[in-house]
Amino acid sequence: MIQKYHIQLNSDIYALSKLQGWFQQFQKLLPKQAWMQCNLVLVEVFTNVVSYAHEKLPEETPIDIELDIFANERCLQLKIWDYGQPFDLETEIERASLEAEKNKEFNNSHNSIDDLPTGGRGLYIAKTVADEISYKRIEERNCFVMTKKF
Repeated sequence: MIQKYHIQLNSDIYALSKLQGWFQQFQKLLPKQAWMQCNLVLVEVFTNVVSYAHEKLPEETPIDIELDIFANERCLQLKIWDYGQPFDLETEIERASLEAEKNKEFNNSHNSIDDLPTGGRGLYIAKTVADEISYKRIEERNCFVMTKKF
């Protein structure tokens, strides 16, 4: 059985509260840890879309978010659609990891998520939390996809 959910928001950082309100409904459907991890990825990727992908686009540019919950397989798929310029997902994750390593060496600090540069933190978190992530261009939009087992 697949449960499908969708929300469309403007490219506005203040829409984050509406997104969080929408995502609250899934607390009852998912294990707590999976919900918290997915919520973190959702916030990070949405913020990246608003801040980077849609930076030069009108605020009315829509961001579509889809969540499919596969109850029998105990997994979910989160899709975030944007209209920004496409990028290479693996290259960006690698860049964020290298930047974090440089920051760690420079600061001689403990390995922490705080060491990650803000520009790549969301993708690195998604890569760490997800069982699988992908990013592809479909027609005139980009689609970030995260699959998570729970």
